[in-house]
Amino acid sequence: MERRAVRSKVNPGEKIFLRPASLEEAWRAFEAADGDAVYLAGGTDVMVNYKKKRIRPRVFISLNGLTGYDRVSLASEEILLGGLTTLETLAADPLVAAHLPGLRDAAGNMASPQIRAVATLGGNLANAAPSADTAPPLLSHGAAVVLASPGGLRRVPLDEFFLAPGRAAMSPGEIIVSVAAPLPRPPCGGGYVKVSRRKAMDLALLGVAVHLEFQTDRGTCQLARVALGVAGPVPARAREAEDYLTGRGINAESLAEAGRLAAAESS
Repeated sequence: MERRAVRSKVNPGEKIFLRPASLEEAWRAFEAADGDAVYLAGGTDVMVNYKKKRIRPRVFISLNGLTGYDRVSLASEEILLGGLTTLETLAADPLVAAHLPGLRDAAGNMASPQIRAVATLGGNLANAAPSADTAPPLLSHGAAVVLASPGGLRRVPLDEFFLAPGRAAMSPGEIIVSVAAPLPRPPCGGGYVKVSRRKAMDLALLGVAVHLEFQTDRGTCQLARVALGVAGPVPARAREAEDYLTGRGINAESLAEAGRLAAAESS
């Protein structure tokens, strides 16, 4: 495979690797390939799918030349996660640990250390796999995906982003530049639990994320979000379990009933 700078035209039948330095260059390269192109960042899923002949693009467009999309920051009432932020960075970032502990749990227990060092948040979400470990904790925090295209930016709530296995609510050429999650209101708590055959290397057999916010006396839950992975065709929230927990005290009995409701919502 040949590595080249971005150019305006791609010759038919030629397989090349492009590394644009800006979003505008990435979009031009995608358009020049006439739709026969794929974006990649860490490439941990793209290259597996290519080797298994699930995808056969003519042009590979690396997003690793873009700057400013690989960090975690605070903006007003949100925490912003760059689409090119690696899983390793998410697992170690103090802002993620403080505000999104479930995402820290998920990122720190995915795949191997080598894969976590290159795999990105945007890639994990864009694949729309039912087993995407970052999806349930972000769903539990009410996150939205920020997509960029030549027409500008648009936000898609994460609970509307996953359409079917392998299909996300993205138009051709769009790029995930960030994920935005509202800052939780204390007192609150939550986390992510992954069930798999081995500790990290395997895909999840089931993933469950919970985020709860309480009244100031910590006695009553005033906001509940429960999200499931590998419990249906796409990562999704367990709305009945959430409704049940809201307005209740959290104890062994209420948690057991919420679990029963969440299981009933699974397919």
